Amino acid sequence: MKQDNNKEMFPIVDEQGNILSAATRGECHNGSKLLHPVVHLHVFNSQGELYLQKRPEWKDIQPGKWDTAVGGHIDLGESVEMALKREAHEELGISDFNPELLTSYVFESTREKELVFAHKAIYDGVITPSDELDGGRFWPMEEIRANLGKGVFTPNFESEFERLFKQ
Repeated sequence: MKQDNNKEMFPIVDEQGNILSAATRGECHNGSKLLHPVVHLHVFNSQGELYLQKRPEWKDIQPGKWDTAVGGHIDLGESVEMALKREAHEELGISDFNPELLTSYVFESTREKELVFAHKAIYDGVITPSDELDGGRFWPMEEIRANLGKGVFTPNFESEFERLFKQ
């Protein structure tokens, strides 16, 4: 069975994104609340629908839930832009997109604390979800709103959706 690499090294940062030290994925996800940076990419099509990925059951955080199209950790020595391009290519097979930074903020759950760099892009090309995912699809905004609070989405996605796309 697949699983995350708990030995993978992540930068530990302050709330401005300055690197302070490094720790393993396992250390960052064990309740230590070590602040580590991540990237999110909200992928819209030209009809205004939002692509969401389905997290596989083997993931260590929020298995089986629908989540932001692209989400991933920034590796030690990697910039936000590099991580965004790498994750978009790894997870969805897309590389020709123009990301727009929407916000950065700290997200905290019972297991971890992340400095999130949230972006959006309009993309009408082919999306090929990798085997890191259990697929994905475009959702009309009304369908997302109708399913908020029902355990369909990750808490992180719901929080970010409310913050960015409330209207």
